[in-house]
Amino acid sequence: METTKYIWLNGKMVNWEDAKINVITHALHYGSAAFEGIRAYKTDKGPGIFRLEEHIDRLFYSADALAMKLPYTKQELMDATCQVVAQNNVESCYIRPIVFYGYGAMGVSVANAPIDVCIACWPWGAYMPHEMVDVKIVNHRRLSPHAFKADAKIAGHYINSIMASLELKGTHYHEGILLDEQGYIAEGPGENVFFVKNGKLITPKLGNILAGITRRTVITLANDMGIEVEEKQILPNEAYEADEAFYSGTAVEICPIHSIDDHIIGNGKFDGISKTIKEAYNKAITMKNPKHQDWVTLCSDSKASKSESAI
Repeated sequence: METTKYIWLNGKMVNWEDAKINVITHALHYGSAAFEGIRAYKTDKGPGIFRLEEHIDRLFYSADALAMKLPYTKQELMDATCQVVAQNNVESCYIRPIVFYGYGAMGVSVANAPIDVCIACWPWGAYMPHEMVDVKIVNHRRLSPHAFKADAKIAGHYINSIMASLELKGTHYHEGILLDEQGYIAEGPGENVFFVKNGKLITPKLGNILAGITRRTVITLANDMGIEVEEKQILPNEAYEADEAFYSGTAVEICPIHSIDDHIIGNGKFDGISKTIKEAYNKAITMKNPKHQDWVTLCSDSKASKSESAI
């Protein structure tokens, strides 16, 4: 893993190697953390963070699901994110804000646990470095929305994703798809999923999936181009019969699917609506879509990026 120089930890910029926590940290034992995955991209005007405000909004939503009252405002965390990108002098990067119950209490109750806040960034290229991916519907089911807020981005939830990924170890599959408890397509271990059928874009409806910010972006871009979008329950057989399919997510970006359970999707090529969406997405993230330039936060415009370092 390639690292950077600084991490923002509890209001101060510290050296990467000095950003440490106690091994009795509550979140380490119980998964009591909320986090985000954000990307900054190289633009003609310098590094730009894609949909920063939406990501920070969701961070607060997920923290609230854990009854976590953050000691910073949304604006303070947005400024701190810009500061991390600017002071690490990166043109593009992946950004990981995480808020968690820290050291000071043990047991599942969080009543006496302190809250820690951290923002790191590092260079990270393609999450799945393949032109198209072969995927498998795994045996593990997506977390039930009746058990917890399934649309919150909680660290403990990702055991579900880890188990799904472990099913694929030693196989030729690049990634998995989880079904919900009723047997409908839900999402990938770290991605939302879209299908194309007869010129229409189809994706699982909200309720028991992560309300992906890239998912929302794809739907908006499709609407801009006059592509019909339907959010519905999708059975595996419907997925096999799709004309196209692709994953979406901050880490994976737009990643076309070649096959599901060894059923070749459509003509097995990356073209059509999937390619059109990816091209539109690439323009949006680099500020080349005039309609949606407000989706990008330029680090050079942030007051925090120009402030003195707290090291």
